[in-house]
Amino acid sequence: MRQRIITAIIALLIFVPILVYGNIPFVVLTYAMATIALYELLRMRQISFQSYPAITALIFLWILLIPSSVSLPMEKTEFVMLFVIIILFYTVLSKNKFTFDQSGFILITIIYISMGFFFFMETRFEGLSFVLYLLFIVWSTDTGAYFVGRSLGKNKLWPEISPNKTIEGAIGGILFACVVGHFFYLFHPLPIPKLQLIIMTVILSISGQIGDLVASAYKRFYDVKDSGRLLPGHGGILDRMDSLLFVFPVFHLLMILF
Repeated sequence: MRQRIITAIIALLIFVPILVYGNIPFVVLTYAMATIALYELLRMRQISFQSYPAITALIFLWILLIPSSVSLPMEKTEFVMLFVIIILFYTVLSKNKFTFDQSGFILITIIYISMGFFFFMETRFEGLSFVLYLLFIVWSTDTGAYFVGRSLGKNKLWPEISPNKTIEGAIGGILFACVVGHFFYLFHPLPIPKLQLIIMTVILSISGQIGDLVASAYKRFYDVKDSGRLLPGHGGILDRMDSLLFVFPVFHLLMILF
């Protein structure tokens, strides 16, 4: 526990000032976290980070992370198409030493990581308040799910993926997130109608829990406890960002739909 607390304090002392300041330091930090997350997932699949497919994936990940304010010679969907062509061509050239299964894993991995971290940056560019709101929703969901699950949890949510999570805990996380979202709105109003914000909070809380389950499914399938060891007591970047990788893209979609 002591190690976990010390790591959290150090991480916050680094993360919070950069988040508040934004600009280039924030972009660099986001790129660094995305790169580490890619490494963690490739390591789960036992794909060397020095291999040609991994290096190619890293290059395309960095391209997909380029902020929307920067002009590119092609649309990002076209870059994804180009990556698919290259990685499948390499699969053939390697005579299936690098398999189609590995190609599919790398493709979904760079899309999974890039969409989360890209919208993390885009949301910060829209305003610090939006990022703080989403961080509070994720943290309050985790807190509510933990305490309600421990005190009232009886029915398992998805034991094959995450044995400790319960339905009661999941509901408690959503309710706690709504309470925190309400108080956040009172003290720091967002340009979103209150009822709409509560509806969004429920959807975002559920999305964060799904993001957590997705990361758990990855780890359980590849039989690893933590995605990495970068943060002692906490695991890796993916362990800390799993919920947010879903919440930020979903928030973007909700802002379009609402």
